[in-house]
Amino acid sequence: MNIYIGNLAYATTEDTLRSLFAEFGAVESVKVIKDRFSGRAKGFGFVEMPSNSEADQAIKALNHNQVDGAHIKVRPADPGGKRRRRRPSRRRGH
Repeated sequence: MNIYIGNLAYATTEDTLRSLFAEFGAVESVKVIKDRFSGRAKGFGFVEMPSNSEADQAIKALNHNQVDGAHIKVRPADPGGKRRRRRPSRRRGH
């Protein structure tokens, strides 16, 4: 299961998240999203756990916990593809 972690402190590292989630089971991957230009963390990340039951336990236990001074939000990640499609412009003749 892919897990979204929001409201991360900028100082939170992938190693911190890995050790936090490893208490609940196997961690497949950890990714803290960073700004492409500055390299600074954007304040959210993702953790992949192969077991759904372990992931559910981690979500319930860690949601709204304080990590590095910030109260994190933990929930299942949106699988994507749910973005609204843009309507084509009604302008003509250009």
